[in-house]
Amino acid sequence: MTTTAPQTPAVFPAWFAARQHDAWERYLATPAPKRGDESWRFSNLKQLDFEGFSRNAGVSPASDLISRSTGLKKTAAKFIFSNDELVHSESSLPQGVICLPLAEALVSHGDLVAAHFMKQETRLGSAKFAAWHEASVSNGLFVHTGENAEIEGAIEVHHWISGANTVIFPHTLIITGKNSKVRVIDIFRSADDITPGLAIAFNDLSAGPNSQLDYIAIQALNEVTRIIHINETSTARDASAKGFILNIGASWARNECLSRLEGAGSRSDMLSVSVPAREQEYDQRTFQHHVSEGAYSDLLYKNSLYDNSRTIFSGLIFVDRDAHHTDAYQTCRNLLMSDTCEANSMPGLEINADQVKCSHGSTSSQIHDEEIFYLQARGIDPTSARQLIARGFSVEAVERLGDEATEEFVLGFIDDKFSHIASGGA
Repeated sequence: MTTTAPQTPAVFPAWFAARQHDAWERYLATPAPKRGDESWRFSNLKQLDFEGFSRNAGVSPASDLISRSTGLKKTAAKFIFSNDELVHSESSLPQGVICLPLAEALVSHGDLVAAHFMKQETRLGSAKFAAWHEASVSNGLFVHTGENAEIEGAIEVHHWISGANTVIFPHTLIITGKNSKVRVIDIFRSADDITPGLAIAFNDLSAGPNSQLDYIAIQALNEVTRIIHINETSTARDASAKGFILNIGASWARNECLSRLEGAGSRSDMLSVSVPAREQEYDQRTFQHHVSEGAYSDLLYKNSLYDNSRTIFSGLIFVDRDAHHTDAYQTCRNLLMSDTCEANSMPGLEINADQVKCSHGSTSSQIHDEEIFYLQARGIDPTSARQLIARGFSVEAVERLGDEATEEFVLGFIDDKFSHIASGGA
């Protein structure tokens, strides 16, 4: 793991340089996860050996990455980063909405960034890696909608890793003002299929009163790259935050999602679809924190596991003492597509208030022979039948995005993964 302190660019404000210095000291002082840590139960700690990774080890031609950064047919804005460096941007956002690379926002809107940057405690196990991110981050996306701004279409962001043993630190900071609406899609990809890389990514998502904030992360890195992705969301009174994670790439991915419902009438939807195959491992930890009374949260994670792949899910619904009339749900479902895959699920509840409705559950099962027989009777071969069932299993979570164009885009990545599995691709 790196032991060289990163350098803060001289143009960044003094408060940010101080934060980065303190974060580096905290990174050095924080012990690495070890066997026996509950927040790393079932985890493969060998994946945390990041020795030899460095910044900007090599960069593919920007023109090549720009041409490959295809997405939605229509976007409100589009940003393309290669190794955390902005290589392309375009925008048709309404006046008054601030949407900039984080590096620019630190200079031109430093006070706004300072008010929301990494304010929550990282409590799901990756405090050391959050400190490494804070000490090293230099770019990402910054969005501040202001009040009464309803943004049509999505803000689409492509994060490319290029060059052998390159590490990136993308950061997404989104603040929605009162009565506003925004959707942001982050896409993580590798410039080629054979070069190892590493991403230590972080999100700050703050939904203001009566606003709607939708965030979608598509993780489609190559299968020799690893990622730690930490997502921290807060919702104010009557606000709605929807977070969706798609995992189809990377050799190993660790997702930590914390949602704080801080206002009465607020809502949080936490959704995920993962399709690991071969030796891929996806480790997902969640925390639904009900701070205020009368809030609603719903988690639905769906995993389709192939070959020797492995998943871990650990989730907790935590209801504070005064968070009465909480309505919270947590569901993890695993579809086992082989006899050698492994799914570990640990849902949990901790309730400290009265008059609440909370439930949690997890299931793991294989496809029933009757389902295959039913499709074969209609002329569908067994392999295609299994893929259709797995796709239908995933669609339930995708449909909850509530936007046809976004759903079609996400399903395109899922269909590509299923086709890759069917063809026996490495």
